[in-house]
Amino acid sequence: MSMAAVLERLRANVDKMKSVEYRHEQLRALLRCIDENVDRWTEALRKDLHKAKMECLVMEVNYTRNEVICHLNNLDEWTKPEYVKKELLQISDECYIQKEPLGVVLIIGAWNYPVQLVLCPLIAAISAGNCAILKPSELSEASAALIEELLPKYLDKDCFAVINGGVKETTELLEQKFDHIMYTGNSNVGKIVMAAAAKHLTPVTLELGGKSPCYVDKNCDIDVAARRITWGRFINCGQTCIAPDYVLCSSHNQERLLKGLQAALEEYFGKDPKESEDYCRIVNQRHFQRVKTMIEKTKGSIAIGGDSDEKDLYISPTVVKDVQPTDALMEGEIFGPVLPIVTAETADDAIRFINSRDKPLALYAFANDQKVIRDIVERTSSGAFCGNDTMMQMSLSTLPFGGVGTSGMGNYHGKFGFDTFSHKKAVMLKALAMEKMNGLRYPPYTDQKWSWFKRLAGKKEKSRGGLFSFLLFAVIMTILAVLIKFFG
Repeated sequence: MSMAAVLERLRANVDKMKSVEYRHEQLRALLRCIDENVDRWTEALRKDLHKAKMECLVMEVNYTRNEVICHLNNLDEWTKPEYVKKELLQISDECYIQKEPLGVVLIIGAWNYPVQLVLCPLIAAISAGNCAILKPSELSEASAALIEELLPKYLDKDCFAVINGGVKETTELLEQKFDHIMYTGNSNVGKIVMAAAAKHLTPVTLELGGKSPCYVDKNCDIDVAARRITWGRFINCGQTCIAPDYVLCSSHNQERLLKGLQAALEEYFGKDPKESEDYCRIVNQRHFQRVKTMIEKTKGSIAIGGDSDEKDLYISPTVVKDVQPTDALMEGEIFGPVLPIVTAETADDAIRFINSRDKPLALYAFANDQKVIRDIVERTSSGAFCGNDTMMQMSLSTLPFGGVGTSGMGNYHGKFGFDTFSHKKAVMLKALAMEKMNGLRYPPYTDQKWSWFKRLAGKKEKSRGGLFSFLLFAVIMTILAVLIKFFG
């Protein structure tokens, strides 16, 4: 079946998904799909990325499961009409925002978290009442094949489809007219997606990446910082879009931090990470060569690691010190198990450095002084910020996930995902009464009509509260009562 035929089939069934109860049914079916196949999900992830079972459960399976439950628990509330504050001219009208589905959406997932990054956007799309075509990444073959096998067994095949394949299939999909496209991946493909969407004026959500900085202040618990940075950088073999991509710290702290990083790496993965069941692998040969070439080109000093085995797609956790801003490791997102350390003597130096580069997807800072943390929050721009930890902002569904500038546009998770896949329709329901007052807007126009209209529709600067606000409200209500009596 052609891509156009698949899309036509789904578009013929969009009305099914308008039922909130049916959305509940589909979400519960997806939850069963997750719960009844836990071992198969973890096996696929192990094949694709050598992920440890607990990492599969925490970062993929249970994470996705929690997202489904979040939507199931809140869907009825999110779909209710959202009544808005009215002004004097609309005092007798019913005014609210109606959340309605967009239609048929396209979700293009990524290979580094191949379950979570396909199913979490799908959850949001279902919750908002959309049909969807899913395109898992061809690089995570086992996970993509499992998604293609399992989803049609649990979800409505007339509302949801999975398309596997490579560039050819993705290109053909992008030629179709969707109502929204969500893409997770690198910025180069993001530009292709956005250009294709622009031909149909299709809105897009782009979850991209970039170099996420991590500042370590001279006054902080270095050992705790090192443990949390090590976890964030080297989990999933560094193939995480929000991982700390490089560290900024003072020359005085560099050696202390290196000792802490070395100790944490040995604690997590042992003396030889290659033998650890908990250390992942690079996804394929091409990405292996890409990361290995970066290590070979760096002018910095390799302080930890630097080993590799191409047959095993293994690159050891690698830390490079004394890295200059123009180094090969600082040109683009590393997306691998390499952590450069760049000198920034003060927080001000770090802020200037961060602001001189593209806006990152995430930004991290470690400091004992909360003033330092808040200063960095306020003086920089990033998709997300986490103080005194790495990546944990992802753990809370009431925070949005998304980039800014070149790191992406739009966001999702929890209600933010529901909103991304919804159209907020403005609704005003007026009565046919009070025509005299409404008639102030009709021709012929007179000075008297303008005078009354200014009183009813003119805005004034809001007062700062207290007795004056109360008296003003009382006066307005009195005027309104007179107007209703006179014009009603």
